[in-house]
Amino acid sequence: MTQITELREEVRRRYAEAAVAVMSNASFACDCTHPGRTCAEEGHVFGAELYDGLLDEGLPAEAMIASLGCGNPTAVADLHQGETVLDLGSGGGIDVLLSAKRVGPTGKVYGLDMTEEMLALAIENRAEAGAPNVEFLKGYIEDIPLPAGIVDVIISNCVINLSTDKPRVFAEMARVLRPSGRIGISDVVADDDLSPEQRAERGSYVGCIAGARSFAEYERGLRAAGFEGISIASTDEPTEGIHSAIVKATKPQASGDGRTSSTARNPAPVRGSCC
Repeated sequence: MTQITELREEVRRRYAEAAVAVMSNASFACDCTHPGRTCAEEGHVFGAELYDGLLDEGLPAEAMIASLGCGNPTAVADLHQGETVLDLGSGGGIDVLLSAKRVGPTGKVYGLDMTEEMLALAIENRAEAGAPNVEFLKGYIEDIPLPAGIVDVIISNCVINLSTDKPRVFAEMARVLRPSGRIGISDVVADDDLSPEQRAERGSYVGCIAGARSFAEYERGLRAAGFEGISIASTDEPTEGIHSAIVKATKPQASGDGRTSSTARNPAPVRGSCC
């Protein structure tokens, strides 16, 4: 296998193991942080602890336990009734189920994941939550199995850093979004002065560190895909030079001839503390 194929398989295998562990009530390594440690040992930095206070949402416990993310994207995506939402790398489905509550019965939420075991867990959680406006899809975030221009909001939780082809992910996000559609993503981002080698020294690829883009690289990638209004705000620095961050951006509105255009000059990306 090529290195890219090997990395994708390693990611798939680790998340499959996590899903199986949840379904069998076993402990598992908290992937988006220090390898080999459980989510409980990691405290509040990554994982289900970031969803504290959501017990009254009536979510299945398995959906919360299976969260391996670095944030809570539904807390920042500002979802509205009737919107269509896509969660990239939906895992056990916690963000999909939270989104489904926020968009209501007139809205729709898609969860996309490449891991059979995570999809099986998510489907069980959907049934337990009673969420008829939710659909889970199998596929890759580099090749989203949806038509162009049908999504209002894209969310994702500590997943894009795991892709081996991030420009394609950004292009696919722009493709499936409607004009004026937006993204509200939690992801891992590196300081601009850290080289790829230095990022790898701080953590593995499957641990969401080695594959992280820098603030400037992330902004350039989104802008190259056509996004505007880009902000990248650090929410935590669990490892020196490596940040949990909230990423927001908007697809430009469509002009009269069907092309997209911006009504204002793109602002510089925001980097700083949030929340």
